[in-house]
Amino acid sequence: MKVAVLHGVHDVRLEERPVPQPGPGEVLVQVRSVGTCGSDVHYYEHGRIGEFRVEWPLVLGHEPSGVVVARGSDATVHEIGQRVGLEPGVPCTMCAQCKAGRYNLCPRMRFFGTPPIDGAFCEYVVLREDFAHPIPEAMSDDAAGLLEPLSVGVWANRKARTGPGSRVLITGAGPIGLVATQTARAFGASDVVVTDVNPWRLGVAKELGATATVDVSRENLADVDFAPDVLLECSGVPAAAGQAIRKVGRAGRVVLVGMGGDEIPLPLAHVQNFEIEITGTFRYANTWPTAIALAAGREVDLDRLVTHRFGLDQVEEALTIAAKDDSVIKAVVVP
Repeated sequence: MKVAVLHGVHDVRLEERPVPQPGPGEVLVQVRSVGTCGSDVHYYEHGRIGEFRVEWPLVLGHEPSGVVVARGSDATVHEIGQRVGLEPGVPCTMCAQCKAGRYNLCPRMRFFGTPPIDGAFCEYVVLREDFAHPIPEAMSDDAAGLLEPLSVGVWANRKARTGPGSRVLITGAGPIGLVATQTARAFGASDVVVTDVNPWRLGVAKELGATATVDVSRENLADVDFAPDVLLECSGVPAAAGQAIRKVGRAGRVVLVGMGGDEIPLPLAHVQNFEIEITGTFRYANTWPTAIALAAGREVDLDRLVTHRFGLDQVEEALTIAAKDDSVIKAVVVP
């Protein structure tokens, strides 16, 4: 099979490798679509994210969909030909975090495209069968791959306890901000205000359910008359996070989703005086059924996020296009 392999910073090569064979309880999936993520770009640009350091070579890509083409022994969940969205992280199931239901925090998690585990920029992958989720026939391959970022939006809104009547501020109108926006509305939020510096993306946010938008390159967020009870910080920009936290009302909840700088300015007096809860997020757990239901029910439009499509021999272009074109929301790779 063909595989796009990261050999070093700014060095992706198309190679051939043997098709992997599914082990017990695993399925072999022919990859149909893989979304590109900011973390893929970061590994391509820098070779590391925090404590995760690439030891070359590595296959990136963790937003895949595909079709089951073979089953290992004891794999009985799927018929051959079943289309699936792939949950790219398989936990150990044995540690304290897994047993507590927080498998996203499993210290032995094997996650596609995170060193040293190869990802899905290739023609075939193997995965434990219960992490290959059946999708409706009406769902596109691209949308099935983007169930992964949608799961981030679902998890963030769950952590924030978004519900009917919630007033939500979302900083950043990138792919995660846009799925978080749609999920917040689907969860019942009455007001969802989205900020960004890109007017075109803000227009998409309004199209996808934002009740208002703020171009923070032109308007100071501090001057906006809106006191949210939920902040979903999706920009990863430390200054944006610090400013947005100051907007959160009494007993509000802040969920830090975007990955940018290692530290953010924290308005401690505001946090203490208003008893604001602040939490981080790391991936997701038990989100695929909800994500599939939201996308299948058209409460979330994932296909609208896809702006660019590339072949497996164009992975480098897929990883760099956002730096060249402001109209990019989500580039996908079609092996």
